[in-house]
Amino acid sequence: MNRHRTALSVLLSAGALVAGVLTAATPSIAADTPTSFRPQQTQGFWTAERMRAATPLDVTAVPGAARTAVAASAAPTAIAPTAASSAVSPTAFPQAGGAWTGGGAVVKTSGRVFFTMGGRTASCSGNSITSANGSTVMTAGHCVKYQGAWHTNWVFVPAYNNGSAPYGQWPATKTFATDQWAASEDMNMDVGLAVVAPLNGQTLSQAVGAQGVLFNGGYNKKMYSFGFPAAAPYDGTKLVYCSGNSGKDFLLTKDHSLGCNMTGGSSGGPWFQDFNEATGLGTQVSVNSFGYTFLPNRMYGPYLGNEAKAAYDKAQAS
Repeated sequence: MNRHRTALSVLLSAGALVAGVLTAATPSIAADTPTSFRPQQTQGFWTAERMRAATPLDVTAVPGAARTAVAASAAPTAIAPTAASSAVSPTAFPQAGGAWTGGGAVVKTSGRVFFTMGGRTASCSGNSITSANGSTVMTAGHCVKYQGAWHTNWVFVPAYNNGSAPYGQWPATKTFATDQWAASEDMNMDVGLAVVAPLNGQTLSQAVGAQGVLFNGGYNKKMYSFGFPAAAPYDGTKLVYCSGNSGKDFLLTKDHSLGCNMTGGSSGGPWFQDFNEATGLGTQVSVNSFGYTFLPNRMYGPYLGNEAKAAYDKAQAS
């Protein structure tokens, strides 16, 4: 591969982030590198106005960042979804980006993620996943930690709707990332998780349900991705989806690839295979991560391999 300098955009907050070329080196993980964080919370911080006003972030990653080779040959590990009751009508496939109007479980399990980073407010997307503690959200690694710092005031707002939180705000008690993201922010391992506190006596999955997860599920699948893009032409007020036959990144990463025009703020939103439009249930196999600036209308998401499974196991046991 030609190692000239290349730009890619990480879909954090309501703006695009510019990252540099990724080398083939395998990062070392220091024994004292923390892979989880207990975020500070300020009670009542996330008002409707503050959620609507979460600002765009334009930052630059370090060129030459290391990346880890992903082994896709491990045996698949599947976690079944939690059933939902509402039905939906079929929607367009493929879809390069449009409002999800069908309803179903995905409307409740998907939500916006809000946090503070460097003194600024920012947003991503996330999804409730089935777990032993019933309180686990999956998102992108850069939605819990970026440029060496863990985010604070981290909350998950399922079924977010233009400033309203119909199922409440769920503050994180602890956030997690893959070892490789925590150590070197390796774009192949851009996976984060959060464990959220119970609300009104219920766990997250009791309140909104939870989607299934599949690790080491392979490539080239029929996929649906969801998120809350907030940069133009979107405004972060509604759930948006893309669908199509996925491929594999042929440039700098080992990520999944999908035709999709979602913008900043969609980072961390779920990718599903085996998605059922009639129930809104699916099997999560990735998250929205980045897009190349010179390849518009295409989204990339990390392969959920053994590394992501290890982070998930730490989160669900927390």
